[in-house]
Amino acid sequence: MYCTIFLLKGVEYMYIGEIIKSYRDNHKLSQRAFAKRTSRSASYINTLEKIYNPKTGKPYSVTTDVAIEIANAMNMSIDDLLRMISPDQEFNISEATDDTLKKIGAIPLTSSRMVKIPVLGVVKAGYDYLAEENYIGSIEIESKLAESGELFALKVKGDSMSPVFIEDDIVIIRKQDDFESGDIVVAIVNGNEATIKKGKKTENSILLQPLNTNYEPLIFTKEEMKTIPVIIVGIVKQLKREF
Repeated sequence: MYCTIFLLKGVEYMYIGEIIKSYRDNHKLSQRAFAKRTSRSASYINTLEKIYNPKTGKPYSVTTDVAIEIANAMNMSIDDLLRMISPDQEFNISEATDDTLKKIGAIPLTSSRMVKIPVLGVVKAGYDYLAEENYIGSIEIESKLAESGELFALKVKGDSMSPVFIEDDIVIIRKQDDFESGDIVVAIVNGNEATIKKGKKTENSILLQPLNTNYEPLIFTKEEMKTIPVIIVGIVKQLKREF
């Protein structure tokens, strides 16, 4: 099942068990004392803090209800908790209600309030983005988001934006030719395929910043944007990942 994940900026990612452990240490709480702030047992908190399930080798998954309880126990919003959580953290949302999904920013694709938009494998300058050769499928998004502008989706390639965006993620993009500093932008440089980077503006230039520190930022003057050219295609509004 897909779930929608809000964009995550400027944080160090941790699994939910690591977040709980860090909070307990900082507030000098035992597992039992922390558990009393939720409807869960101390042994369950202990299990989450072990991080990995020895049977699967993967981090323990949590339900959406547990995530909300843990956020409340740490006196933070569910949005703040999600901004800290590793993209690899799994959530079991199969039994969640719409209200619970809204609280964590997830959207059930079976909802009747969904509309389809195209998923593109390639976007290049010089021809129609929605040309048949670019189209690789479709994905459903919430109708309210669809009303915010002309939208399409791209499949992520490479690792320059990891750990936030990883290979084969789907990003929902609103078409526009400008951006605000801090936006995750989609740009076409020198007619090549679209690149996804964090955009920053100065008075005389723009910077396209990878989130993966193994990659160098791309910096262009206003003149270079015209001559190379550098074309802003849109900004990323949502990330969809299949768990």
